[in-house]
Amino acid sequence: MVQELIPESNARQIGRSLRLWRSLRRLKQSAAAEVLKVSQTTVSRWEAGTATPSLADQHALRALMTARLDSAADFALAQLVRQSSQPMHLVCDVSHRLLALSPARERCCRRPVSELLGQGLWRYATPQIVAQEAQLGRLGWFEPAPAAVEFDTDASPEQDMPIEKSRMRWVRLQLSDGSYVRLTDTVPPPPMLSAAHRPR
Repeated sequence: MVQELIPESNARQIGRSLRLWRSLRRLKQSAAAEVLKVSQTTVSRWEAGTATPSLADQHALRALMTARLDSAADFALAQLVRQSSQPMHLVCDVSHRLLALSPARERCCRRPVSELLGQGLWRYATPQIVAQEAQLGRLGWFEPAPAAVEFDTDASPEQDMPIEKSRMRWVRLQLSDGSYVRLTDTVPPPPMLSAAHRPR
């Protein structure tokens, strides 16, 4: 089990994401500053990427911008995940709160889904997941329409939501309210070639 702290590079990106979140809600910097109990100058510096929110401010920003399945389209996305035959789950991209998971993923869990939904999954991250999270800013994850991210992770079986040794794929999607979610699934291994079809 790893510490709950998200890498600092992404903590800075959370501040920068606030600008988009505000614009979709037509919320002024001063209004966001009042909610977050900071100065407008601080909000401006976060959004410009010239300052990194403190740990307490990161928690406040994640709580403010956390993804919620409020519209019919958002519910439909979660329903597609719940009906998938593949092992996958959907989390809020800033808080890592679990929003939905497929039956194949649910079967691996050691706690009822009702106890896991709405809970942050970062505590279950493997060292490979932590390392990949730290690279997201460099990979353009926080830009419009980022590419999917694939990486290999070791197993972490002795926990409430076990992780198998596998190739993991992350896809970033935007909900109707402008917040972001992360679809996490397992990349299936390539099909085995028969002897007759193997390259010579």
